[in-house]
Amino acid sequence: MSNPAEQPSDHTANTPRRFDSVEQEAFLNLWRTYDRLHMLEEELFLRYELTPQQYNALRLLRGEGDKKLPTLALAARLVSRAPDITRLLDKLEERGLIERERPADNRRMVLIGLTDSGRALLAELDDRVHECHVRQLGHLSETQLRELTALLQSARRPHEDVHSPWLPAL
Repeated sequence: MSNPAEQPSDHTANTPRRFDSVEQEAFLNLWRTYDRLHMLEEELFLRYELTPQQYNALRLLRGEGDKKLPTLALAARLVSRAPDITRLLDKLEERGLIERERPADNRRMVLIGLTDSGRALLAELDDRVHECHVRQLGHLSETQLRELTALLQSARRPHEDVHSPWLPAL
């Protein structure tokens, strides 16, 4: 059976197991997918000297309009955890994209707001980010995207904080 054509058609019997479980296979596929899609995003934001997480913070602030958010409220809404939210905000403030304010009645709280420069940068990025998302997932149908979103929400639900804005409405 040295000829490949003579090999049995059941590859699972002759190939080493790639995964220890179906859960591991799903997780590693999710991780690999994230890596492939994240590369496109990083490539875009690198041109603007931003990280995807910094962009996410700016996007969330824009969604608040003229309202400012407490630092911890902003950190809780980020797509991924930001263990050093202060450093992330320092870099955005240095570039003039955000501003910080300490309310007189609560000096421990820091409120974060978007500057006009931050709004202008986001406006410049809007079409490019949309194009990036199309490059990432535009090959899937709307139905597939909705199914994927539902599956990801289901997988994540037991691991989300009960107050997470990422929990879908039931």
